[in-house]
Amino acid sequence: MSTGTASGERRGRGTATVRTLLWAQAKKRALLLYRYPLNTLSGLAMTFVFFAMVFFGGRAISGQALTDSLEGILVGYFLWSMALTAFSGLAWSVTRESQWGTLEQLYMSPFGYGRVMLAGITVGIVESFGWGAATLAFMLALTGESLHLPVGTIVVLTVLAIAPAVGMGFFFGGLALLYKRVENVFNILQFVFIGLIASPSVGVFWVRLLPISQGSYLLTRSMREGLRLWELPPDELGLLLGTAVVYFGLGYAAFQWMGRRARRQGLMGHY
Repeated sequence: MSTGTASGERRGRGTATVRTLLWAQAKKRALLLYRYPLNTLSGLAMTFVFFAMVFFGGRAISGQALTDSLEGILVGYFLWSMALTAFSGLAWSVTRESQWGTLEQLYMSPFGYGRVMLAGITVGIVESFGWGAATLAFMLALTGESLHLPVGTIVVLTVLAIAPAVGMGFFFGGLALLYKRVENVFNILQFVFIGLIASPSVGVFWVRLLPISQGSYLLTRSMREGLRLWELPPDELGLLLGTAVVYFGLGYAAFQWMGRRARRQGLMGHY
């Protein structure tokens, strides 16, 4: 067998293996959603109810002021629900695997736990787009508002916008490996996300260096003005890409380091 043929077969097996891992993660997630329908539907319903409370309560209190800022609220709430789904799906999975007693098994898999988590978050992001689309459709129907929806641009900007949230999910997932019970910190983060998404409105440039902030700024511009990806300023896109890579990379590196530390301390089998 020639060297070229052998390397081609290895690449084929590698592609099939990654595809198998992604399929297994997707099947696992679908089964969890199907077997616990009350939990699935109640989570989506709470997202709808919370926005309805914000909308009707804000309209009763501030009236025209809410109407003038409604587009920003819609985009912000959409991004918040997406970021929260991406973060919580990753951070909570570590806690659940510890409770189920399967954490050590995943670490002993031929993929390594980091790749398993990456596959899981890939499936989670696809899932979050489904929930995000449903949430956005509900908000537009409820408010009667309209937004420009260049789908390709929204997908790219949203993925880059929530990449820092995924990095934060890895970081706090690593903390869960070491300290186990950190659920209260997870709950606090949902309010931190609100501040990060709203922060571009203060008009200070350095604020957009914070996680999610630049993505919130560009996503709002795109959905409000109907701008396609190539119509956005290159330096703004570069900043978005840079923050996405940096925060995701730092979070993943911290997760790997804390995972190695947890293994050295023998914490994998304890909860």
